[in-house]
Amino acid sequence: MSASPKKILLAYSGGLDTSVILVWLKERYGSDIVAFCADVGQGEELSGLDEKAKATGALKCVVADIREDFVRDYVFPMLRANAVYEGEYLLGTSIARPAISKAMMDAAAAEGCDAIAHGATGKGNDQVRFELSALAMNPRIQIIAPWREWEIKSRSDCIQFCADRNIPVTATAEKPYSMDANAFHISYEGGILEDPWAEPPEEIFRWTKGIDATPDEPRYVTIQYEHGNPVAVDGERLSPFALLDRLNQIGAEYGVGRVDVVENRFVGMKSRGVYETPGGTILQKAHRAVESITMDREVMRIRDSLIPEYAALVYRGFWFAPEREMLQALMDDAQRDVTGEARIKLHKGNIQVVGRRAEKSLYNPEFATFEADTVYHQADATGFIRLNALRLRLRALRDER
Repeated sequence: MSASPKKILLAYSGGLDTSVILVWLKERYGSDIVAFCADVGQGEELSGLDEKAKATGALKCVVADIREDFVRDYVFPMLRANAVYEGEYLLGTSIARPAISKAMMDAAAAEGCDAIAHGATGKGNDQVRFELSALAMNPRIQIIAPWREWEIKSRSDCIQFCADRNIPVTATAEKPYSMDANAFHISYEGGILEDPWAEPPEEIFRWTKGIDATPDEPRYVTIQYEHGNPVAVDGERLSPFALLDRLNQIGAEYGVGRVDVVENRFVGMKSRGVYETPGGTILQKAHRAVESITMDREVMRIRDSLIPEYAALVYRGFWFAPEREMLQALMDDAQRDVTGEARIKLHKGNIQVVGRRAEKSLYNPEFATFEADTVYHQADATGFIRLNALRLRLRALRDER
């Protein structure tokens, strides 16, 4: 065991697990504890955490409102890269972890903490994401992960721990699944969802309406982009968080953004995740629409070939790694001309692009028309085809021999 730290910053929610961890850290290390909570738009009641943390032995509780930072500096760069993990997952949990980690490390420095602690388990991705991010920012920080050290193995063990020590925690019946929310999405894992054949019950969904409950008439939404970033919805300019929040509400009303996937965790196992990402799904579709008329073909082809690599880096926790920063520079350079508008149609869980326009559009109807034109000579295609076929003809001639 490393030397006992003098002051520990604990990622804290006020729930059963982190309340137990707070007391366990006091008993194990005898250190001062500063509880920390980041508001990333999870929508939970964060008031009263200071009193709750102090009641279990913390010096104080720091609550950081990073909603705008989270969307502007993490979600939007990821959306500029069109990142999707394994073809379906929009990385809602993954992208929140570096944002929270940055806020944690800033708080740890401000409070003079020489260690941090978190409640991520030893089987998931979050332990990797938190710790890679923390060590990238402070290579000397001590990290304590109780679930990898202590003898507690279950929720009932946590409840007994509290009972033995008169810890003031109200233990409610455990949800039949694990849920995590932020401004970009809600995730559901574990419990009743561990059977990949079983359909997720309708009652688990917190944001999006089921198809039968959505409006019968479609909704049209226009999203304006500047250099790859969404800046306005239906003509109203909004801050990053407010824009995403607006689209979450609209998308949820029309049943948009539900995804059910079996994904490959970084630690090696497969897991089933059910996600709600209404606003992010709309933004992904709208962004592609504006790109389609503003981005050069070969730039798009090369950029798209790098999306799986970028998405894997985000998923695995390498947000603060030089390779992600290098790819981000490329992704952002490709967005220089991605300025324009996309019109989106939402109806019964479906999302459809029905219009796109841009001042610097590369779409030229004079060239694309099926009518007679004077700018494209169709006979030129003969040489184009024969030159592109040359290597294929040479291979065929070789095989004839």
